[in-house]
Amino acid sequence: MTKEELVTKIAKDANLSKVQARKAMDSFFDGVTKSLKKDGKIGFVGFGTFSVSKRKARTGRNPQTGQPIKIAAARIPKFKAGKKLRQAIK
Repeated sequence: MTKEELVTKIAKDANLSKVQARKAMDSFFDGVTKSLKKDGKIGFVGFGTFSVSKRKARTGRNPQTGQPIKIAAARIPKFKAGKKLRQAIK
């Protein structure tokens, strides 16, 4: 499902215009992003939990030359599905 298809579904299900549905969805994504940046975790009971994981700096290899390269430490987003979501897709 694309973002536009999701906007159309939200608009239809919530009896909103597509513009209103797009604003609501953009607000949701913005809220999740800001929460992860600030607190590092946001959970929706039954659906799942978004969190931030820290990845240590490490040494990798350039696949073309085989030369070792340094990979910087990073914070990466993670998602763990909740029980209801896991059961719904079985």
